[in-house]
Amino acid sequence: MNRAERVQTMTSLEHPIPEPVALDPRHFRTVLGNYPTGVVMITASEGEEPVGMVVGSFSSVSLDPPLVSFLATSTSPTQERIQQAGRFCANVLAADQEMLCRKLARPGPGRFDGVEWELSSLGNPVLDGIVAWIDCSIHDVIEIGDHNLIVGRVHELRVASSKTPLLFFRGQYGDYSSTAMLLLERLLEWQ
Repeated sequence: MNRAERVQTMTSLEHPIPEPVALDPRHFRTVLGNYPTGVVMITASEGEEPVGMVVGSFSSVSLDPPLVSFLATSTSPTQERIQQAGRFCANVLAADQEMLCRKLARPGPGRFDGVEWELSSLGNPVLDGIVAWIDCSIHDVIEIGDHNLIVGRVHELRVASSKTPLLFFRGQYGDYSSTAMLLLERLLEWQ
């Protein structure tokens, strides 16, 4: 069944889907801010110059073939530069890298000044101190609303440390501690 047939089937249901109502963008962001997201620095390089953007929309897409994706505002000049590079590396930031995240998220030149990194086999910057990295070539770019969904074909990936990841939740950065880890730490304190 193709998309048009699925839409026709959905609209002929006993309970038709009403037209969506206009939503207040601020309310939309507030509600969705209650879902925690990981913080990933997407990097690429233009010659010797690193380029990158911080995203909270990185996701696994497929195991076969191995695909991942992220969303970027379609008007972002950085995402255009990443598309032109034809490749990117997803650097999963660690909980202790909030200041690095804030530095790399600001617009303008000099964001990578003083930042330690090395090149992946595809030629993308891999940041020091991260949790993991995923090196990709661009497989597809899909326009969705005011964003582009950039899909990457994974070439190489690696866990870089056992640190906990940096998270974004309710407009704040933080980290993750599992209940089991907290319980184990409390038990060890009693001994």
